Amino acid sequence: MDVTTAMLTRRSEHHLDDPAPTDEEFAYLLKVAATAPDHGLLRPWRWILIRGDDRDELGACFAEDVPAERRSQAVAKPQRAPLLASLVFTPTQGHRVPEWEQLAATSAMTHSLILLLHSRGFGSIWRTGAAIRSPRVRQLLGLRDEEELLGWLYIGTATACTSGSRRRSLCDVSSRLSSLSPPRRAAI
Repeated sequence: MDVTTAMLTRRSEHHLDDPAPTDEEFAYLLKVAATAPDHGLLRPWRWILIRGDDRDELGACFAEDVPAERRSQAVAKPQRAPLLASLVFTPTQGHRVPEWEQLAATSAMTHSLILLLHSRGFGSIWRTGAAIRSPRVRQLLGLRDEEELLGWLYIGTATACTSGSRRRSLCDVSSRLSSLSPPRRAAI
């Protein structure tokens, strides 16, 4: 699948099932995604893969932070996909590359990874929510104080027939595009 087709047909997939990429396949796709723009080549991110019964532990953490009537829903959230890839932002403090630019590099890498997954026939959706700030979730994932959890890529094979079935419409971006027009100098 060419890049344009991948970009125009990728969708956030809400219904995911097996198979998901193996750890080895995920690592390969991550190596490719890591070629995204990254000033300083800092790789200010890391991934924690959660599969199988480990999703139950994450669901238990989700349930701790919600009212009792929503706990069963929270426990079930990690079961929505066979693979949850936890994205952790690990900025290099005090570096000449500012933190905002390191976050931009992390986002670029993640978007590249999502497109690569789609090109291989996998569906994904990036999910966040209040759980990214949960002390219990942070502890479960082993996050350090200076790290920030940016969410999870839920990954698997799309069960609905939406994946790649229709191209996105291109939007009018003319109001978001301009050219620099420096002021004219007065003739001497």
